[in-house]
Amino acid sequence: MNDTFRHKGLRQQLVNVLKNKGIADSAVLNAIGDIPRHLFMDSGFLDHAYQDKAFPIAADQTISQPYTVAFQTELLQVKKGSKILEIGTGSGYQTAVLCALGAKVYSIERQQELFKKTSKFLPKLGYRAKKLIFGDGYKGLPEEAPFDGVIVTAGAPFVPKPLLAQLAIGGRLVIPVGNDVQVMTLFIRKGPKEFEQHEFGEFRFVPLLEDKN
Repeated sequence: MNDTFRHKGLRQQLVNVLKNKGIADSAVLNAIGDIPRHLFMDSGFLDHAYQDKAFPIAADQTISQPYTVAFQTELLQVKKGSKILEIGTGSGYQTAVLCALGAKVYSIERQQELFKKTSKFLPKLGYRAKKLIFGDGYKGLPEEAPFDGVIVTAGAPFVPKPLLAQLAIGGRLVIPVGNDVQVMTLFIRKGPKEFEQHEFGEFRFVPLLEDKN
């Protein structure tokens, strides 16, 4: 895999941009500084890989803006060994960030093209999720619950109840909620039926698709 000194230098510049935008978690910044984002992108966008922008990938999806990845990951408060459910594997970049932080990652993708590609690609780079699943993210992964954290990487028109139900006590759900524009929302499970909710401004994501079958 081609990862040059130039790429590493560009990543460091990106880390500085994220710091200036308010990302303070050193582990998150280190992960973004280490992971070769250009390898997760279509070749036509390689020259732009370390700009703080989202770019198209296969199946009409996008690789999220690095700031968004860092912001969501920081809200998740990942610790080494944290059991994390990711809804929307996509290119696998966010998955790689979670793996780099030492999380046990379970990731669901409903686009078969992306699922097949990412399932082969991530291990080649050395990022090994506990499980990559082809399925409906709205349902979560009840057989592996509870999770210390759940991260949703697409815009959800509403908060799927199974994702809240699959959080451990003290667990955190980070989800962008809304249709055209989403509000980044954090739920912290305080008890069996008690959740604390916080909102963190507007973001734009591709929609979280539901399996209607």
